[in-house]
Amino acid sequence: MARAPLLQLNDVSLTFGGDPVFSDLDLVVHPGDRVALVGRNGSGKSTLMRVMAGLTEVDAGERILSPGTTVGYMEQDPEMEGHATLGDFAVSELDPSEGYRVEMVAEGLKFDPAGDPATASGGERRRAALAKLLAEAPELMLLDEPTNHLDIEAIAWLEDQLRRARAGFVLISHDRAFLRNLTRATLWIDRGAVRRNERGFEGFEDWRDTVWAEEDRDRHKLDRKIKAEAKWAVEGISARRKRNQGRVRNLEALRSERADMIRRQGTAAMELDSGSQTGKRVIEAEEISKSYGDRTILRPFSLRITRGDRIAFVGPNGVGKTTLLKMLTGELEPDTGRVRHGTNLDLAVFDQARAQLAPDMSLWENLIGSPEMRVSGNADQVMVRGQPRHVVGYLKDFLFSEAQARAPVRSLSGGEKARLLLAKLMAQPSNVLVLDEPTNDLDIETLDLLQDLLGDYDGTVLLVSHDRDFLDRVATQTIAFEGEGYATVYAGGWSDYQAQKPADAESRNHGTAAKKTQARPAEKTDAKGSLTFTETHRLKELPAEIERLEAEISKLEQLLADPDLYSREPAKFKKATAALTDRQAQLERAETTWLALEEKAGS
Repeated sequence: MARAPLLQLNDVSLTFGGDPVFSDLDLVVHPGDRVALVGRNGSGKSTLMRVMAGLTEVDAGERILSPGTTVGYMEQDPEMEGHATLGDFAVSELDPSEGYRVEMVAEGLKFDPAGDPATASGGERRRAALAKLLAEAPELMLLDEPTNHLDIEAIAWLEDQLRRARAGFVLISHDRAFLRNLTRATLWIDRGAVRRNERGFEGFEDWRDTVWAEEDRDRHKLDRKIKAEAKWAVEGISARRKRNQGRVRNLEALRSERADMIRRQGTAAMELDSGSQTGKRVIEAEEISKSYGDRTILRPFSLRITRGDRIAFVGPNGVGKTTLLKMLTGELEPDTGRVRHGTNLDLAVFDQARAQLAPDMSLWENLIGSPEMRVSGNADQVMVRGQPRHVVGYLKDFLFSEAQARAPVRSLSGGEKARLLLAKLMAQPSNVLVLDEPTNDLDIETLDLLQDLLGDYDGTVLLVSHDRDFLDRVATQTIAFEGEGYATVYAGGWSDYQAQKPADAESRNHGTAAKKTQARPAEKTDAKGSLTFTETHRLKELPAEIERLEAEISKLEQLLADPDLYSREPAKFKKATAALTDRQAQLERAETTWLALEEKAGS
């Protein structure tokens, strides 16, 4: 016998004094459902989730909750007034004997229950709200952007908890890997309509493109029909006035139908200008380190960044990723070692705190107030890549309306703030982009566009992100912070790093990492030959490394042997080609090193 739905919305309509957010909406959530709720920024995802939670009154329709069903809602900006600590908020709905549940969840999410809500960051407050929801374990969980402000380890922990949960859940997230790994159905909000597909997020983009293609065909057919009827009306209506008034009314109906069609919102018209070219060497760090008191942030570390590199920095929150970035860009001095910059560097920085945006100033004032964008003597134009543009016109490129131009920045959503910061960043030519958590709150279409722009960018990119999918699509090298101040350089993105890293933490922290990236004392010669201790170990490692590179090259060559790959998936072809070139260069270096060490050992 089929189980009753957990939640139903029937004929729901909602407006906020303007165009409908939803109209005649029907929605059902069944027991055990694992649903991705997707849509453009501003499409109404959070509003729909609040309706599902019973927190927003609708203009028409009904919300039906199955008797006895418990619903938990994790919102982006939780209200914590009246609670002395984050832990007090998290246990507020639990029986006192069940407080241990919050402590268990707090460990996985890495937040301090003793923290003061008044001084806690947005990320800490959001983690407390997530801990509250998981500890209460309702039958239906509504999660609005749970991965924002979580590091990759905490995201993996949360992913495992949700995968093993018996509850149904509806999930808003812009983390594609998170959605792909967890969901089995998709709700898509598009221009006030909500569609459901019984496939997880992995099939969303194909489904969306199919719907849009059908929509475009229907619109084209309607346009042709209107054109034919209009031609008939102009050429023959005077001779057949009485008999064909029905066709005239039909033409009016067709035009009305066409006018009622809601056009899709386009993508932001973002553009990157790499400006003048840097030298081949962009940044070179030699044995740099950093400590704060007794805490070692980075042990002696060396890195050479060349023009065109896309370097990703990964690791837990607070481990030192931003500190290393600041040392590399010259904002922070290392305790030891030195950093040298190449010639003609022009940096553009996207900071995760959005500190470059003044919250109480309007979008207009934020752009006009930027010295690098100001047009002398003109209060309504900004300088964009060397050309004056009207402020509103430039904001429209980033999907802001004219009304929003005069609104304060604090009224924007997280995704809109990210788009505004990108508007400032992209107004100026640069040849080194420093992107610290750029993917937070961006919708999928904007993420796709940003990824494509970075792929075509001629300059160098330094990237901090917890978005595994984005890292795989963009990064050519990954610097992983692996504990106790050790950092290791790996080729490729997140998945490449996962495939290459040592299996256990001990070897990661004290073996491979130390050999690859850390300073070491002057070494003694191995008693068995003329090789140093490190060279002996390197010689032992190289055959396996060469075998791995050969296998990877073989797989890439098989992929590129497909004659239709370029026309079918140009982005995949481009990434595979770049990866093949990189692996071939690594193989050549590894073979050269092996020969040299073999010769030295033999002598």
